[in-house]
Amino acid sequence: MMDGDKALVMRHPTWLQGVARKLVHKRLAALPVGGLSLYEPDGTQVRFGDGAASLRIADWDCYRRMVTGGALGAAEAYMDGGWDSPDLVAVMRYFAANIEAMRSLEGGAALLVKPLLKVLHSAHRNSVNGSRRNIAAHYDLGNEFFALFLDARMMYSSAIYPGPEVDLETASVHKLDLICRRLRLSEGMHLLEIGTGWGGLAIHAARHHGVRVTTTTLSREQARYAREKIKTAGLDHRIEVLERDYRELSGVYDRVVSVEMVEAVGHQYLDGYFDILNSRLKPDGMLLLQAITVPDQRYEYARDNVDFIKRYIFPGGFLPSVTVMSDALRRRTRLVPVALHDIGHDYARTLGHWRQRFVSALPRIREMGFDERFCRMWDYYLCYCQGAFLERAISTVHLLAVGPCYRGDMIRLGLEHR
Repeated sequence: MMDGDKALVMRHPTWLQGVARKLVHKRLAALPVGGLSLYEPDGTQVRFGDGAASLRIADWDCYRRMVTGGALGAAEAYMDGGWDSPDLVAVMRYFAANIEAMRSLEGGAALLVKPLLKVLHSAHRNSVNGSRRNIAAHYDLGNEFFALFLDARMMYSSAIYPGPEVDLETASVHKLDLICRRLRLSEGMHLLEIGTGWGGLAIHAARHHGVRVTTTTLSREQARYAREKIKTAGLDHRIEVLERDYRELSGVYDRVVSVEMVEAVGHQYLDGYFDILNSRLKPDGMLLLQAITVPDQRYEYARDNVDFIKRYIFPGGFLPSVTVMSDALRRRTRLVPVALHDIGHDYARTLGHWRQRFVSALPRIREMGFDERFCRMWDYYLCYCQGAFLERAISTVHLLAVGPCYRGDMIRLGLEHR
């Protein structure tokens, strides 16, 4: 094809692309919150509503992909360079603010691919072997990769910001200390951590609160890194790192903590997960879960559909709602919930800091062998999540519960300050 012919194709959509364009425009015009400006390949600007979000479409075929793939098709088009935005977070906020109305984009031809997506996702069920594969697919990208955008302690979970001017490093340490204080850790206790990460919480708890820690992960990369850090800190006599599934753990502990690990359990296994939490905790113990949550009203839809995160970032992932966790706590444990702290906006700030670092590190990430599609996928992921947290489409909580024989000050537990 001659260069002039290519330019002509770029300037004018095909008949099918034109039909898809009209469908997408019609659905965008019906969204009730905010606004979006589209800049099309032929120079046309189309505006919907009243807002600052904008995106530039580089390929007319984006419209067909949006119609046939819905929100996931739009994400895949972005990953392939089909569209871009000067403020991707603003675009994500616009769509997150219209999340209920956005279901219309999942109708029509997009319905045809849903059964296939569900079949593909079902291959990622979180059985013992499946969980190992799912964790490896994300967390074993390499410790060097994650170190490029996480804080110094490699905390890959929401920080908690005690003030408006606090940086990521300070907020991450504050989160660790807050978890330990909420758990009322004291010297001589034995803490079980389900989901090691890179060892930051285990090291902090052992060093500053004098506890013994048993921590487990399914990621070989994380386990190796954590053991090295623990040895360097001189805490290998206090901290044991296991590479076991939570279902393979034994013993009972004074305290149990699990930070953003429940999302990797899978809804089919949630009751069993709470069975394990109950059986691993002493009757006078305390449990703290840090969990990313979806609103109760959207739980079933989110559970039953495959979105961008499930397809490309966390195979086997799912988000519980507060009610779903509380119900599992009631049905499967002896534990009594005593406090629920929402930190969703803290996660939005955390993701903003991660993305700043990620974008700054893009030259190094490319040098490490990650291609452009991977880089765009991860940038989309960070912005997708930040926009969702800012618009309360998802959130994060600290759920604190105590055993039936706990004799501490339960009123203070419930009123614990940030």
